[in-house]
Amino acid sequence: MVDLLSFALLSFSSIIIVVNPLAATLIFVSLTGTMDRTTQLKVARDSSEFALIILLIFTIAGGWILQLFGISIEAFRIAGGLLLFGIGMDMVYAKTSRTQMTATEKYEGQDADDIAVMPLAIPMIAGPGAITSAIVLMNEAVGMGIVAIAIVPVAAATAIGITYYMMRHSDVIVRRIGQREYRAVNRLMGMLLIAIAVQFIIIGLRTAFPVLTGGLA
Repeated sequence: MVDLLSFALLSFSSIIIVVNPLAATLIFVSLTGTMDRTTQLKVARDSSEFALIILLIFTIAGGWILQLFGISIEAFRIAGGLLLFGIGMDMVYAKTSRTQMTATEKYEGQDADDIAVMPLAIPMIAGPGAITSAIVLMNEAVGMGIVAIAIVPVAAATAIGITYYMMRHSDVIVRRIGQREYRAVNRLMGMLLIAIAVQFIIIGLRTAFPVLTGGLA
């Protein structure tokens, strides 16, 4: 019972921390700033649903999927980092990126769907860290019984639920912020996004090429 409780605490704490609902919410606020409230709520719902599906798939069959396609988590981390880096640069330099919508695009909802899937659901919410944690925890749970196996997907669903709740109520965060302050915050969020991207790339390269660590030492 003690081991099971410890595993449950580990599962919930590690997945929630790696998913990082607060960071995901701040990025959500920046990426959806030009959208109306209805579209923002749709992006929050769609990104949460897609992230949950991804996490549950990798929780249940992650190891097998990666082996089947010959994909390493390091490759996924590096690719996600490159994507986030490009978006972050657009935010810092206040350039018009593909995440900003014209009236026609807003009506069609195409870009909103794109944002919900990438980069919000992947790799911001269900990123390489969350996927890796889910796979590792599930492998450990297999030897602990059915209750432990059930804990991991519940922990993943809880982390996504918290993230969705925070994104849904993100208007509270910017309600009293003016346009000038909002632009400043948006640039700061761009810097945060770039830092996250660089960290993704560094960890991915360091893990994929251990010789780099030795060369830096």
